[in-house]
Amino acid sequence: MVIDSGNGMSKFFTKVYLWMFVGLLISFGVAYYTSTNLNMIYFMLRNYTWIILAELLVVIFFSFLRRKVSSLVAGILFVVYAALSGLTLSSIFIVYEIGSIGMVFLSAALMFGLLAVYGYVTKNDLSSMGKILIFALLAIIIMSLINLFVYNSTFGVIISVISIVVFLGLTAWDMQNLKMIYNYYASDDKELNKASIYGALDLYLDFINIFLQLLSLFGKRKD
Repeated sequence: MVIDSGNGMSKFFTKVYLWMFVGLLISFGVAYYTSTNLNMIYFMLRNYTWIILAELLVVIFFSFLRRKVSSLVAGILFVVYAALSGLTLSSIFIVYEIGSIGMVFLSAALMFGLLAVYGYVTKNDLSSMGKILIFALLAIIIMSLINLFVYNSTFGVIISVISIVVFLGLTAWDMQNLKMIYNYYASDDKELNKASIYGALDLYLDFINIFLQLLSLFGKRKD
């Protein structure tokens, strides 16, 4: 393990955020295009379950073969996942006003950015907090599934608020974890290139979930 907090780490995080930006650009580009094309909307609605399943399979493949796939394969999987997510995100452009989406996106970016900076600069060990947040995330998934059947708007608001807090916490935890990963692979450019893609996926998921939960709470729906 080589500790390096200088220029090398800056380059590493530049790659992480470049990949994340590419992922967001692809997702929102596909989402907007789908929302304005009737054929794409029909395709998304007819195959929604399969698209969700494909997203899950890509993430599972990503996770379990992390050490075996090359950075090229990891990059392709990331792009595929971002595009699939774009199909499912297309509904936000159909349901919500574009100005509202923009304002919520900026709010999510600000909140995400603050916690990302905190995770990067803090000297506190967030590893124990990460374990708690993972269990909290599992609880959120269970509560969300329950609310699908009993649907209670107040319960839905509570879930959204808790989700925002959890994903903001995960943002800080992921940032600190990425610093540790960089320090471990500081002398291995091949592993760092791959780690930058995996790190981008983690932060992408944090941001998207913060954005969607904020949108559900504060987004202005079309008339």
